[in-house]
Amino acid sequence: PVFSFLHQIHWPAAREHVEHCRLAGKSLETDCANFVRLLQPFNKTHVYACGTGAFHPQCTYLHVGHNAEQPLFMLSHTVESGRGKCPFSPREPFTARLTDGELYAGMSVDFMGANAAIFRTSVQGDSQHYIRTEAYDHNWLNEPEFVGSFSIPDTRSPDDDKVYFFFKEQAVEAGQWDKRVYSRVARVCKNDVGGKRSLINRWTTFLKARLVCSVPGPSGVDTQFDELEDIFVLETKDPQNPTIYGVFSTSSSIFRGSAVCVYSMASIRAAFNGPFAHKEGPDYRWVEYKGRIPYPRPGTCPSETYDALHKSTKDFPDEVVSFMRQHQLMWEPVLPVGGRPILTRVNAPYMLKRVIVDRVDAEDGPYDVLHLGTDDGKVVKAVSVVKDSWDTEEIILEELTVFQKQLYVSSELGVAQLGLQRCELYGSDCAECCLARDPYCSWDGQTCSRYFPTSKRRARRQDVKYGDPWSQCPITEDDSESVEVKSVYGVEGNSTFLECVPRSPQAELRWTLQHTESQQQADDDRILHMKRGLLVQRLELADSGLYTCASHEHSYSQVLARYRLHIIPNHSLHPTRHRNSWLPLKSYKDLHMVGTNSLSVDEYCEQLWYREKRRQQKLRTLKLKQDSRKARVRRNNPPEIPL
Repeated sequence: PVFSFLHQIHWPAAREHVEHCRLAGKSLETDCANFVRLLQPFNKTHVYACGTGAFHPQCTYLHVGHNAEQPLFMLSHTVESGRGKCPFSPREPFTARLTDGELYAGMSVDFMGANAAIFRTSVQGDSQHYIRTEAYDHNWLNEPEFVGSFSIPDTRSPDDDKVYFFFKEQAVEAGQWDKRVYSRVARVCKNDVGGKRSLINRWTTFLKARLVCSVPGPSGVDTQFDELEDIFVLETKDPQNPTIYGVFSTSSSIFRGSAVCVYSMASIRAAFNGPFAHKEGPDYRWVEYKGRIPYPRPGTCPSETYDALHKSTKDFPDEVVSFMRQHQLMWEPVLPVGGRPILTRVNAPYMLKRVIVDRVDAEDGPYDVLHLGTDDGKVVKAVSVVKDSWDTEEIILEELTVFQKQLYVSSELGVAQLGLQRCELYGSDCAECCLARDPYCSWDGQTCSRYFPTSKRRARRQDVKYGDPWSQCPITEDDSESVEVKSVYGVEGNSTFLECVPRSPQAELRWTLQHTESQQQADDDRILHMKRGLLVQRLELADSGLYTCASHEHSYSQVLARYRLHIIPNHSLHPTRHRNSWLPLKSYKDLHMVGTNSLSVDEYCEQLWYREKRRQQKLRTLKLKQDSRKARVRRNNPPEIPL
């Protein structure tokens, strides 16, 4: 087994809270229990844990250290309120990040789920001090659904460190009656302690900007992927500049689609350093703020980087705090790298919901491999390749049906463990391994195996950027004759299916039909090209011939299957009485005789009856010979009588 549990912890909700939950109309099975929603590392020996507590959130510490005798796995006796740290509902989307002894969380903080806020609470000592966004103010947060939160430093000074929140909400810019959803990125300073006379216990550095993921269209009309589903922060060598990956879906009623966009911290900071959005009153539109911006710039952290006189947010001038109360929204949106998604899925049978990114060192440089979770339980492995012309190409490496080592996928059914690389699926052929364009894999001279950047073997072959086997592999010009020809029989007027499965998701299948006198493309209204082969409907006698299936990819073609299709005339299969008996076709050999020698069933039965008659005559002659031989033996050798 992947996991072996040494101990099991029972952490139920209090009985009075369960009863209060039930009386409020909640389900005992799905609501009125202690569902663990938060597990955050606290130190080397403890994990901070929070549960819903039957709509009465509670938090405690989980001791996971080791002693000399056995591993420890036990709950602390200290239980504290989880309000502002854990949602009331087991199903409410939320986010939380424990950093420097303080918990930053985005969630609703009431039983009904109506009062949403971004909170900071202390989990060290007895301090009950908290900071939050303004309550019931739609300009701050408007029915948000939180997706993720991350602590990212801005400069080398820890005083400039910020926590970034990613969420989606009802767009205040769209108007009162327009229920459009926008994705957002917001940030707060870690050293924000609220205002002195205004915004007391409220964020004085809270800013938010729209996160755009769209495909440019004609006349400036873009296809928007509005709703953020998941976010992943890929750490780089520079801790101030990780790469941000987001999964988005459409809110359109016209089509279903998902997309993956990539953002740089430079573009995010540029939006927060740009103009503010402004609305003069309820009946006014949102416009770019053109007035004077107070000093220090709103949203700036109090630090020596900008002004040593402001050591705390309580030292900010009143005009700065007043400006922040009215201006949380930035005017410029955050655009993705390249101005468009790196991967899109439109009208697919699934929607992308989760993303994990792994940076892999390949032969020609690093590649970011995306592991995308879908709403129907699959994991899609993909990579985006930037060509020399700066054009990008999306490559789907695999689609895995989960419940199969390094990648863990969770659901209500349990936790599954997936191998990040499965090079053996690409076989032992150099061309197939090269065409797979999987950064994890390369051809080692014998088979497709795991690629290691430190390997010095000269036989290693890999080409993720172009997937060109001609430049990497020893390839013969024509290998079609090495593929076995399989005989297939079909009946006139019926249908038949010729199976051919491409070994690469990017390959295009092409079929050709070779008659005795000519060769042509297999194109007809009756012929359907499918993912796993060719379906020929309403067979005609002219459909007989040699069908060849070849995969084409990047000027490389390979024959995968060859079929010799024999068509049996429909009139030849009507049963005919012969000598008061039914003579059915017994084998493919018989079918071949009927179908290819132009024999009617009567002629075939005549031949079959004649063969049977001769076989019976031979058997009778053989039996007579055997009986005669036995009689001679008995005359020459009389039987012995026992004494």
